[in-house]
Amino acid sequence: MSDAGTGRDGTAWDARLSEPGSPECTPDWLALREPADAAARASRLVDQLLPHLPPGRLVVRDLGCGSGSMGRWLAGRLPGEQQHWVLHDRDPGLLEIAAAGLPPGVTAETSAGDVTDLDAAALAGTSLVTASALLDLLTAEELAGLAAACAQAGCAALLTLSVVGSVSFTPADLLDEAFAAAFDAHQRRTVAGRRLLGPDAPAAAVTEFRRHGAQVATASSPWRLGPGEAALAEEWLRGWISAACEERPELAAEAGAYLGRRLAAAAVGELHVVVGHADLLALPSGGTA
Repeated sequence: MSDAGTGRDGTAWDARLSEPGSPECTPDWLALREPADAAARASRLVDQLLPHLPPGRLVVRDLGCGSGSMGRWLAGRLPGEQQHWVLHDRDPGLLEIAAAGLPPGVTAETSAGDVTDLDAAALAGTSLVTASALLDLLTAEELAGLAAACAQAGCAALLTLSVVGSVSFTPADLLDEAFAAAFDAHQRRTVAGRRLLGPDAPAAAVTEFRRHGAQVATASSPWRLGPGEAALAEEWLRGWISAACEERPELAAEAGAYLGRRLAAAAVGELHVVVGHADLLALPSGGTA
């Protein structure tokens, strides 16, 4: 499917990120967003986590690990010299990249498959479940299953960078609100009978983990994209516009001019974007977040 088109003013535009799985799962996209992800994650939740980790060998399961950015960010912040990471993803190619990118001394194994199939038995012996940019891609039932599995296995969970449905631009544009609303609706779409949580995921996760007795802490973790992140802002913006137009096809007539205004502002260093995310720490019953 091509997302190239022409607006009502004759301006051509091309979302570029229109292949199945884009932009979330391509190595180039994951590499482009990794510095922004690292800057956004709430390190204070890691500080709250540390006293509750068991002594000795740590077993960390990274769900939907992609190319392994979470491991590269988190492993050095965890205690001890005995860390074993179990990397879960559907893409064997990404699993290879993730395993190769972990810091020296950290051992790893890979597991190709659907992370929503994991249950308490699969998590037995796990010290920490972690994920990045995953919760908004789950259904309510899948999120409930994850919370129940962590609670039954008695392991902590650190789940970062879930979208919250908040985007702000400087300079503002009259069409910002329309595209943002359409994008949020797209994030809540039904895919193959699965209704995704999208920006409802952070609040739903708090409810589900607390339902199982976990102590939960949350923190804001927005991307802050300015002139130094212009390449990421452009790729994100193209995908964001594409998703909005898929949800509301009538927006395609305005997409070319809208994208053009945004890229023109970026070209002169004036575009700033704040993309809202939330991080969550859930400690099993008996812990204090």
